[in-house]
Amino acid sequence: MHATLIYGDHDIRAEEVPDPILLTGDDAIVRVVAACVCGSDLWPYRGVDAVRAPRRIGHEFVGVVEQIGPKVSKIAVGDFVIAPFYYCDMTCANCLYGYSAYCLNGGFWGTDDRQGAFADGGQGELVRVPMADGTLVATPGIPDAALIPDLLALSDVMGTGHHAALSAGVGRGDTVVVVGDGAVGLCGVLAATRLGAGRVIAMSRTPQRQQLARDFGATDIVEERGDEGVERIRELTGGIGADRVLECVGTEEAMDQSLRVARVGGQVGFVGVPHGADLRIGRLFRSNVGLRGGVASVRNTMPELLPEVLDGRLRPGRVFDLELPLAEVPEAYRAMDERRATKVLLRPEAPLSR
Repeated sequence: MHATLIYGDHDIRAEEVPDPILLTGDDAIVRVVAACVCGSDLWPYRGVDAVRAPRRIGHEFVGVVEQIGPKVSKIAVGDFVIAPFYYCDMTCANCLYGYSAYCLNGGFWGTDDRQGAFADGGQGELVRVPMADGTLVATPGIPDAALIPDLLALSDVMGTGHHAALSAGVGRGDTVVVVGDGAVGLCGVLAATRLGAGRVIAMSRTPQRQQLARDFGATDIVEERGDEGVERIRELTGGIGADRVLECVGTEEAMDQSLRVARVGGQVGFVGVPHGADLRIGRLFRSNVGLRGGVASVRNTMPELLPEVLDGRLRPGRVFDLELPLAEVPEAYRAMDERRATKVLLRPEAPLSR
């Protein structure tokens, strides 16, 4: 099969690798119908996170189950499935608490599982899925092709935006600021709207992303950053600041912006992968601003969000604005790195039914 490997700074390649095989009895082989590039994949691509040796990459995919191990009982061959951006058993204490991203027996794609068997990266034609019964969520039948982008968004960005909104405590009538206009930030706008926010202010400088933010429910767009951005948010909120803030970037500048635009006693939900973002506890003490967030446990929220995708109420797949075959994955990374695309969907050209 073909799969994506990262070799180093701005060096992404689609190469032939061995087909995965069943190894542990509780695993499955999924033929990928659609995968994508994540904003967090850009950290190693840009050389911010060191790549010490070529490795498989990609953690978002949907597909059709081709094989199952003898211990798998909830997933069947032929099922169309969504995979979260990690694998998990959904039976350990952390999973049952609602934090499956911290599964005591789980892990991440492109690495060996706890039994020493390799779990393929998601940007490929086939993936061996550990703990298939816990990891995978099957749809009721083979979905319409038009739903594929929306279902794929549930594997990470929609669930992560939803986690930001929940962590910030978004409720009916709240004024919400979303910092970051990537796919996660845009899904944060959608999530805040879904939870009943009365006003959603999206911080964005890109016209096409501004328009999608408005389509997702943003009532205001703020292009300014730093002191000017803080001042603009204050103007829009009568000098008070926002009730809830969603930090969806992970940089020091984004966290600083988020803390400064929250009102006294407000709450910041953060999901951006931290890179140079240090917590200034004194600022929290002086403002009584709450801070909560971390890795989103998207597997736990899939059962809540999936029905709304299936019936058309929720359309997060609109964040995909470029589609490419897997063979052109280097261009997919370039397009996102250069901000020519918000999020790229990759097609290994797998059929929906067999």
